[in-house]
Amino acid sequence: MPTDTKEGFATKAIHAGQDPLQWSHCSVVPPLVMSSTYRQDGPAQHRGYEYGRSGNPTRNVLETCLAAIEGGKYGFAFSSGLGATTALAALLDAGDHIVCCDDVYGGTNRYFRTCCSKNNIKITFTDATNIKNVVNSIQPTTKMIWLETPTNPLLKIIDIRAVIEAVRAIRSDIITVVDNSFVTCYFQKPLEMGADFVIYSLSKFMNGHSDVIMGAVITRRDDLEKQLRYIQNALGIVPSPFDCHQVNRSLKTLEVRMEKHMANGLAVAKFLESHPHVEQVFHPLLPSHPQYELAKRQQTGHSGMVTFYINGDSHKFLKALKIFTLAESLGGYESLAELPSVMTHASLTPEARDSLGINDQLIRLSVGLETESDLIADLDQALKASQM
Repeated sequence: MPTDTKEGFATKAIHAGQDPLQWSHCSVVPPLVMSSTYRQDGPAQHRGYEYGRSGNPTRNVLETCLAAIEGGKYGFAFSSGLGATTALAALLDAGDHIVCCDDVYGGTNRYFRTCCSKNNIKITFTDATNIKNVVNSIQPTTKMIWLETPTNPLLKIIDIRAVIEAVRAIRSDIITVVDNSFVTCYFQKPLEMGADFVIYSLSKFMNGHSDVIMGAVITRRDDLEKQLRYIQNALGIVPSPFDCHQVNRSLKTLEVRMEKHMANGLAVAKFLESHPHVEQVFHPLLPSHPQYELAKRQQTGHSGMVTFYINGDSHKFLKALKIFTLAESLGGYESLAELPSVMTHASLTPEARDSLGINDQLIRLSVGLETESDLIADLDQALKASQM
């Protein structure tokens, strides 16, 4: 069914791209189309699909839904979040320059430093919570600004609108990208704040079941849509139809999941902030957060992400956890805990980790959908074990 911009988030997530009348059998749940190729009526005469890399009905359903809930015009699904990053970087030419926020997913940092650099694309990492840092980092060859907010793992909040306005006042041709993986389009809409692209690791909250690796990009720009659609096909970093079917299913419960993630995450953050074995807690909805007021203006809520410095032995703490699982990734229904310094951000240089404060006392939690009291009890006993 067509969606109206006035429709609520859950309505769009459930119905956008899902019209049963688009299939002759009128299936309410869009079919999983696994075919890698399609019969043609004549040479180069097809009915919208010719080869699975170039297009797939199941993938198209997902991309339509993603664009609708993001408030975008075009959606693109990729085989991973880093696949989506690779596709956006392919918009650039050798000699171009990217300004990237300093506290960013370790895989993004690694890709920019070790892969883009081989193509003579230069990167400047800077603390984008200070707009002057971004402005001062712009060079004549700068073609892209890469923001991640909240950041990973320190949950810094970057003023999306202010950064983009400052950049556009200098040059209108610079492409702006916002990684929205930590809060999703349910809590934050970067396109409405002027971003050219929103990028996701769909593996995280958007899918929410820890059973899919996939990425996505959404935009409103007609000119960039044509370029990125070409890149998606030419590079071939597309997801499987089955994974697209899984994520399309998961989006239907995104609103209710994010509300529960927020409630549990905030309860955990408040508990940790009052605990004697915790030194400092990072959560955008805590008044103690440095960008608390900005977070309230820019986001309508927060996910289950909580980061803190432990006053104790982090290894003992992590090994003592019973409900929280020691594992990388985030955003699933199950609660996870990790040590970024040796796990998700191990690929950063030691100097970069030191400058950001990513040390062996910093713990990142992805608070899931379990019973709140059970999560708090688990953290409490593990914190006590960290002192033994």
